[in-house]
Amino acid sequence: MIRRKRVSEICTAFEDEARARGHRMIAGVDEVGRGALAGPVVAAAVILDPDAPLPEGLDDSKKLTAAQRERIAEELKATALCYGVGLIPPAEIDSTNILIATRRAMCHALDDLKPCADFLLIDALQLREVALPQRAIIRGDSISASIAAASVIAKTYRDALMRDYEQTYPQYGFAAHVGYGTRAHLAALRTHGACPIHRRSFRGVLSPTDTENS
Repeated sequence: MIRRKRVSEICTAFEDEARARGHRMIAGVDEVGRGALAGPVVAAAVILDPDAPLPEGLDDSKKLTAAQRERIAEELKATALCYGVGLIPPAEIDSTNILIATRRAMCHALDDLKPCADFLLIDALQLREVALPQRAIIRGDSISASIAAASVIAKTYRDALMRDYEQTYPQYGFAAHVGYGTRAHLAALRTHGACPIHRRSFRGVLSPTDTENS
């Protein structure tokens, strides 16, 4: 069977529409790590330069290889007008919930932008905490260039953090699964228990006995 080559749906139609309404600093916003069992949730905000070409192959970070993500992230950092990153650590995720933590991470990423945005394109969420005009786009990381750019910046940033955690907690294999609930990660949890960067409120991190004793 011949596998058809994947064609990216990324475009700048949403950004062009916002510019037609008078906006100039349009930020794409996305997050990574919501479903992980360990590590922070990370968000990025990116304001693309409309006069700069998009990196070749730009797409939803989940559709790219690690090498493609790293190359595209470096190009984005060089050509974007600005970008910002925000993160919420596991303890704060546990003390609130992952949705609140995600929104806070996005707000931190927007606070990191210099210059500031005047319009937001957000993957699937509305940020009521931010008093800016905005548009939530379902599957935004697959169709909006700005949101795809944010997804790549957030993913590469978080992956680098998890590789660093591998040095401190080598028994969990964080460099390979970056905190997600793979078989190897779950097996390591059964053997070693949770470490300080695990999200103890997430199912699969603590055994029933651990939960009773915590």
